[in-house]
Amino acid sequence: MTDAPLSYPGDVSPDAWSGVHRGPLRAGEWVRLVDGKGRKHNFELIEGKRFFSNKGHLEHDELIGREEGFTVTSSAGGEYLVFRPLLSEFVVSMPRGAAVVYPKDSAQIVAMADIFPGAHVVEAGVGSGALTCSLLRAVGPHGRVSSYERREEFADVARRNVTQFFGGDHPAWTLTLGDLAEELPASGERCDRIILDMLAPWDCLDAAADALLPGGIVCAYVATTTQLSKFVEAVRVHGGFTEPTPWESLVRDWHVEGLAVRPGHKMIGHTAFLVTARRMAPGQRAPLKKRRPAPGAYGPDYTGPRPPGVPDTPADD
Repeated sequence: MTDAPLSYPGDVSPDAWSGVHRGPLRAGEWVRLVDGKGRKHNFELIEGKRFFSNKGHLEHDELIGREEGFTVTSSAGGEYLVFRPLLSEFVVSMPRGAAVVYPKDSAQIVAMADIFPGAHVVEAGVGSGALTCSLLRAVGPHGRVSSYERREEFADVARRNVTQFFGGDHPAWTLTLGDLAEELPASGERCDRIILDMLAPWDCLDAAADALLPGGIVCAYVATTTQLSKFVEAVRVHGGFTEPTPWESLVRDWHVEGLAVRPGHKMIGHTAFLVTARRMAPGQRAPLKKRRPAPGAYGPDYTGPRPPGVPDTPADD
């Protein structure tokens, strides 16, 4: 271990639009303080300002100019760990208009929808801007993220959050106030990926199919099993996509302390279901699913879309 001054390759290039900085903390940046009980505080560093908590106060000037990763003691003896917030930490503590897409789902979307540098991604339902930040990180400054939001109050919150995280107006992002089902066809744009985070993603399926390039991916983020069922069946009925893949992710932390090794008590369980499917080339259809539906799957109580080959009225036994 050494106390020698650190050497850096320099700050992250502003052209990268990463939302990340290296080197000493500076005024205008956001920091994240964590106390001994795990309570978290995010705030912007402003010269001459104070941070207050139930453990007294801290001077912002005590933090500015220091390397992140240190502890600081407040006026009443409270100890805090100081770092710049990670993207995953920023999105769960930022101001909200709508519910955020949690980091575990954002990571799945970026990976399983194969969001790549230079991609053009269309997002329907910007929420509070959490997923938007991850998409912009993934496409980079040479890609594009086109977001559509129907509610102006949500769009305003998302715009502030995205601008705050990246430190300015990201050049790869456009935010349109309106319904994707109407606005995207009118724009004439073609894209590589479409993310549908909305109550009725099946309403946007035709617009998504027309805009997606062959091989492109549509990904829906839905909260309930009824939404999941209706979207999957709508994709099947459409015929222009591959067989949809639905799943969810569950995250469980672990307590590790000597011989006391057990699951934690703060599992992040169900947040949403994800569904992905790939766009077929014009005029092409994927092979029909070979496996027979489970008995009763499309019985008299089922009222949703029916895939090809499934009769409207079940045959008598």
